[in-house]
Amino acid sequence: MKRSALVVVLLIAGISLMLWAGWHNLRERRLAMQKAQESHVILTPAAPAQGGAQATESNPEPQLRGKAAPAFTLVSLDGKKVSLADYKGRPVLVNFWATWCAPCKLEMPWFEEFRAKYAGQGFEVLGIAEDDAGKDEIAKAAKKLGTTYPILLTDGKVSPAYGGIDYLPESFYINAKGVVVEQTAGLGSKDEIEANIKKAIAATGTTTAGAE
Repeated sequence: MKRSALVVVLLIAGISLMLWAGWHNLRERRLAMQKAQESHVILTPAAPAQGGAQATESNPEPQLRGKAAPAFTLVSLDGKKVSLADYKGRPVLVNFWATWCAPCKLEMPWFEEFRAKYAGQGFEVLGIAEDDAGKDEIAKAAKKLGTTYPILLTDGKVSPAYGGIDYLPESFYINAKGVVVEQTAGLGSKDEIEANIKKAIAATGTTTAGAE
């Protein structure tokens, strides 16, 4: 009788150990997959693809890093003319986005958070709506995301000046001297975005031609 009870106990212990090992391995796989996904950059074609398909690719080779940020003057949602030159002497994040771009909508609340966090250093965000949506639709999307930083309407000229926006979102981190210190395409992690903002705030790069 005692031997049978011992066998039952050993069987239960063995089954429990196998269940625990299976759960542990599943948990480890899920964590590994999560880390892998976080390390990817999500890119969305600048023109909406049929079916809303998205691609996962590496960042393109930066074209403006270390160069003067191209000047522009665009109209904001409230009808005001806003120029990059208005923010001379301040670090600025210029972000190209669109109402149909899902990754864009994920990072915009982060921009809002960091804008408040680094307001003391003069940091500002300028969002350029790079799509064909109407003004009301763009305003509605921005409001839904809780965006309070300036949202500007593209004029079709600013995108080529920044090297052509082939994928969204695309961001340019500009220091107080008007120099692009970092250029990114796609949705990176929140930590990466903050690190680039800190780089723009701290950078004192030089250039032969400043933004107008």
